[in-house]
Amino acid sequence: MSKASPGKILRDAVEDSIIQIPGAFNALVARMAEQEGFAAIYLSGAAFSASTLAMPDIGLFTLSELTAQARLLTAAVDIPVIVDADTGFGEAINVERTVRELESASVAAIQLEDQQLPKRCGHLSGKTLVATEVMCEKIKAAVAARRDPNLVIIARTDARGVTSLEDALERAKAYIEAGADWIFPEALADEAEFARFSQEISVPLLANMTEFGKSPLLTLDQLAELGYAGVLYPVTLLRVAMKAVQAALGVLDEEGTQADILDLMQTRQELYDLLDYQGYEERDQGYFGH
Repeated sequence: MSKASPGKILRDAVEDSIIQIPGAFNALVARMAEQEGFAAIYLSGAAFSASTLAMPDIGLFTLSELTAQARLLTAAVDIPVIVDADTGFGEAINVERTVRELESASVAAIQLEDQQLPKRCGHLSGKTLVATEVMCEKIKAAVAARRDPNLVIIARTDARGVTSLEDALERAKAYIEAGADWIFPEALADEAEFARFSQEISVPLLANMTEFGKSPLLTLDQLAELGYAGVLYPVTLLRVAMKAVQAALGVLDEEGTQADILDLMQTRQELYDLLDYQGYEERDQGYFGH
């Protein structure tokens, strides 16, 4: 019997329950999230730009770079990978190729947003939106381009931070009509607005619990009660990792040794276990009879 597609696995995961979806900024983090029992991971454009390219989240990476990163993540884990494809790398015809490239990398879901280039982080001011009709054209192109009907097309609207909550809701409804499978309302202001979206939108909803943004950090239980399908933590792990790196660099600079922070480190054996080092050794010996 053939294995279910990544999109089907993701759809089944939210059928009867809410799932937490941490952002994985590299393959090793993705592997750890899988081992910790998370049902899916998220390839955030913001985290990818920062961690891999040391660039801000303003649409500077290319489709080829994003696809290569997505392929590394899907090769490292068996759980579904959701990819932030920003504005789709162009107009509707560009979105068609974006979907085909990312689907070839075995992703489970592709997220598109309704900002104009140059895009900005969803929780910053100064964003501009494309017309609703333009975004609908992109969604239609994405749906037409996918080969697996279970590949999830996620439409993100940034309208709440640009125009109004009402506009965000109207856009979301239009995007569903155009074929979007899930909706991602960005930068909602309070719990009441999250509730309003859940009341008016019938398809699965994603809640973005990014830190230091415009939305309150609601708990998993709160969002489950509101009826959300998934909770994104797009940059959480990168923020924690970078703060730890900064602290470790400070210790090295001030003390000239890392001896006092060994207890904060992943051990050599823990890393080897995560990498399945022993499995590689056993297969190598089996191949060559050493």
